[in-house]
Amino acid sequence: MSEKRNHKEYLAIRLGVLGDVILTTGVLNYWHVKRGMRFHMVTRSTLAPIFEHHPAVSQILTVHDQDLHGSAWLSFCHSLRQNFGHLPLLDLHKNLRTSFLALTWPGPKFSYAKYSLERRLFLATRHNFFSTRLKKTNVPQRYSLALENYPPHPSLLRPKIFLTPEELQLATQTLHTLGLTRPVAIHPYATHPAKSPAPKIWQQVIQLLKSQGHEVIIIGHNPKPLAPNWNQDLTNTTSLRQTAALLCHCYCLISGDSGPMHLATAINTPVIALFGPTTQEWGFYPSGPKDIVYQLACPKAPCSLHGQNNCTQTQTCMEHLTSENIVALVQTISD
Repeated sequence: MSEKRNHKEYLAIRLGVLGDVILTTGVLNYWHVKRGMRFHMVTRSTLAPIFEHHPAVSQILTVHDQDLHGSAWLSFCHSLRQNFGHLPLLDLHKNLRTSFLALTWPGPKFSYAKYSLERRLFLATRHNFFSTRLKKTNVPQRYSLALENYPPHPSLLRPKIFLTPEELQLATQTLHTLGLTRPVAIHPYATHPAKSPAPKIWQQVIQLLKSQGHEVIIIGHNPKPLAPNWNQDLTNTTSLRQTAALLCHCYCLISGDSGPMHLATAINTPVIALFGPTTQEWGFYPSGPKDIVYQLACPKAPCSLHGQNNCTQTQTCMEHLTSENIVALVQTISD
């Protein structure tokens, strides 16, 4: 294990989706602060802003979606070997694509504890043995096992987005233009619809929050904005970093299991996280000191690895949520 810690510079790779990539940021920062390590970070071009101004990241190397397949990926891997083959490879993705890169890497290579077998066995059996094992670590802790004998406490690996004063000031101006100061942010979308309440529930949540005197904004990206004719629906109008800066000024974020959920944690805004088809075993619970996880009870949960499957029950678990349930959680957050 000491060999892993002898290096001060690594080529690290994490592709994936928004939440997966955000969860690497705290781990990189931990290694940088504790051991002075720095990283050349390989990620999708759309996710590169996550690492901007990160003190542990020397360079962001981007790959476009069209270059992740076939000969284009082989060519990209060849370029990485030519330019960074003298560095150890840190695989924080660990799929077939990155495993090929590791297989052909000329220098040392290290990868994280993905627990793929344990997750699939738990999904198939619901056995307490696998549940207990998976609950011992969250995803950032599993990333850390690429270089650590034992995972640090989750609070030491909490994700971090490093915003500039200019970005924060622009967010203040945006809210001022809307007549807002400290709104509750709503993220009513999900890549897999089963992971978020229905639009009618979110609309009821907004109305109830406003009736109680809360300011509200909607964030996120979706082909069908929740309230397209409402000027406080910022769907599809802000970049990733602009969204993070806006969240810095919010009282809290209400979201399903999503990338923006981790974005809020990464800038220390309290999260009310609504979990249904995915559970603690998958390791994605937010880890902020004021974050609140509301896990709906369902005997079939988790029903898939990512919450993407159709529900086999007469109703999805999220349909058991009411606006009153959700808004009551807002009242539990203290300043």
